[in-house]
Amino acid sequence: MEHYVKKFADLTTQEFYEIVKERIAVFIVEQNCPYQEVDEIDSQAWHTYFKDEAGKISAYTRIFEEDGTIHFGRVLVNSEHRKEGLGRKIVQRTMEVIEANYPQRPIVIGAQVYLQSFYESFGFEAISDVYLEDDIPHIDMKKSS
Repeated sequence: MEHYVKKFADLTTQEFYEIVKERIAVFIVEQNCPYQEVDEIDSQAWHTYFKDEAGKISAYTRIFEEDGTIHFGRVLVNSEHRKEGLGRKIVQRTMEVIEANYPQRPIVIGAQVYLQSFYESFGFEAISDVYLEDDIPHIDMKKSS
């Protein structure tokens, strides 16, 4: 499985189409959550993803900067590749990209509550109460530099 890291301007139309298709499949269809999936952040984000042997997006995240803080989100693993450790692998690679491009900067994420302990295993700590985002319980978490 190959890992890719690209700024929006470096993505081909086909690559962005494949990314968006997978994000919609997971976040809108699978989670039954209608919201504006493609947004203004996409055009400024780093897009990190793994492709499987067939060339299909198997895991994905996007990284962006906002108010001096680095964020990553839209973390997904394609349903065909779950239980293979790809969630841990894509987050680890995402954090490596952040460290290489934004060293010593705090990272803040909005995590689904059921994944809190997963992100704690990477050094994140809860910094908010639980809140609903698109009717899904979330919590803000931070990893200091």
